[in-house]
Amino acid sequence: MPIYEYQCQSCGHEHEALQKLGAEPLLVCPACTRPELMKKISAAGFRLKGSGWYETDFKSGAKKNVAGEASVPPSTPKAGSCAGDGCKNP
Repeated sequence: MPIYEYQCQSCGHEHEALQKLGAEPLLVCPACTRPELMKKISAAGFRLKGSGWYETDFKSGAKKNVAGEASVPPSTPKAGSCAGDGCKNP
């Protein structure tokens, strides 16, 4: 469920609410109890973490992943190692 941000147009109180996608927007301010809440537009607040996600998609040189481990560059196949048989025979 996403977290939506609201701000009261009357008192300026900011409020976050965990709501289902199809839920009706909140209207009543929890601080001043007036029906003046407006939904704010904000950026998504998540980040993909772990050894498989990189900080940027197109880094050059020694890539660093978000988990902080230095990535090992992919090894290039030796010349002629898979020629002809598509690497089917070990």
